[in-house]
Amino acid sequence: MTTPHVPPYDGPFLEDLDLPDRFATEAALDAYLSTPSRALVHDLDTTDGDLMILGAGGKMGPTLARLARNALAPGRKVIAVARFSDPALQDDLARHGIDTIVCDLLDREALARLPQTPNIVFMAGHKFGAQQESALTWAMNSYVPALVGETFHQSRIVAFSTACVYPFVPVNGQGATEDSPLSPPGEYANSCVGRERLLAYFSRRHQSPGRLFRLSYAIDLRYGVLADVAMKVWAGQPVDVTMGHVNVIWQGDANAQALRCLAKVTTPTSPLNVSGPETLSIRYLAEEFARRFDKPAHLTGAEAPTAWLVNTGEAEKLFGYPRIPVSRLLDWTTDWIRREQRLYGKPTKFESRDGQY
Repeated sequence: MTTPHVPPYDGPFLEDLDLPDRFATEAALDAYLSTPSRALVHDLDTTDGDLMILGAGGKMGPTLARLARNALAPGRKVIAVARFSDPALQDDLARHGIDTIVCDLLDREALARLPQTPNIVFMAGHKFGAQQESALTWAMNSYVPALVGETFHQSRIVAFSTACVYPFVPVNGQGATEDSPLSPPGEYANSCVGRERLLAYFSRRHQSPGRLFRLSYAIDLRYGVLADVAMKVWAGQPVDVTMGHVNVIWQGDANAQALRCLAKVTTPTSPLNVSGPETLSIRYLAEEFARRFDKPAHLTGAEAPTAWLVNTGEAEKLFGYPRIPVSRLLDWTTDWIRREQRLYGKPTKFESRDGQY
């Protein structure tokens, strides 16, 4: 484990910044994603001890780690745990004052050697290729959460989950609420129900505080539903509107809410829907990007009457409205795709209605 020197954060707070018109570089994008709000700093100040992020190597983990580092007092460690198959990511996190530990979370003994940390953000999971590797999918999405719930039962655990745990709901309704039944389609989604059930079991058994963070479609300009739709329009490819409606949220808002959940835990753990409150039409998004790019939108399929949609009223009571509005997300995505900036090459596959990824 590296232990970098951590100077006090001396940057701006989100409240002091105007919304950017664009992000010229990835570095500028990551810096903005890592800028804390005063509300985040306040909420983390009400917790105590270090913070460990399990599965920090994914799409959201690195900027969540940097955001946490900027929001926490220098005397409190932020520890990023992952396999770190790309050593450059480990080096980059260390440069930003984040401790790193290489660990395969499927290794029970390695997991047990991790430091007992008061605050845990659990982000690990397996989605894409889930149908082809069903055993791995259940191991990562159910077995590993059980190990984490047992190993860190003295910690607050905010565990990333997904809106896919719900069945489809009518697109003209209010979205699934936290007490809606969990009966989703597909093996991936059901393994995520397993994740929640096992974390809830160990939370009840040990009276461990936590939150089950049911996230629907975070947006970072390098990936996400908006990037998927915009890229198809830009490339002249068809956009399937059968899964015709989605909720989305800016990744910076989602990460901030995940960290703030550490101050909003319940005993036993309980779910919280997190996304933007608007129900967005895929047809509208495709036509809007077509207008902005001055290109035709090639649409295929017909909108189904149901989709994976969530009601985010409880999160809005806790955190207020997401900071970044959809209109600005459209602006940023349009500029990013038009300038052909780097994408992660990891489509969301939002079009899937059979739960197979």
